[in-house]
Amino acid sequence: MSECIFCGIVSGSVPATMVRRDDDVVAFRDTNPQAPAHILVVPSEHVVSAAELTPAHDRVWARMLHVAQAIAEDENLDGEGYRLVVNVGPRGGQTVDHLHIHLLGGRQMTWPPG
Repeated sequence: MSECIFCGIVSGSVPATMVRRDDDVVAFRDTNPQAPAHILVVPSEHVVSAAELTPAHDRVWARMLHVAQAIAEDENLDGEGYRLVVNVGPRGGQTVDHLHIHLLGGRQMTWPPG
């Protein structure tokens, strides 16, 4: 997926401010943050969106959520709260066709989100 920016970040060919990395998941700071803490958690494997998940992805999907939780603790967001967002498709607000979780925190979140 040479044109996928997140695949480029996973491979190291596109620079990013890394927060966490393991064999299954990469987490990095968003370059256009919408909150004081805005971190993206992506699977190392290219998956277009949550709509593409199958039971075969259960382990990596759970890993993404656990990594987001651990990062929220590391960033001291767990006491006041934070938001996890997964956008699916263009009308859902997804702008990069690679599954990702937005971890947002450090400010009061509003509802509805948009």
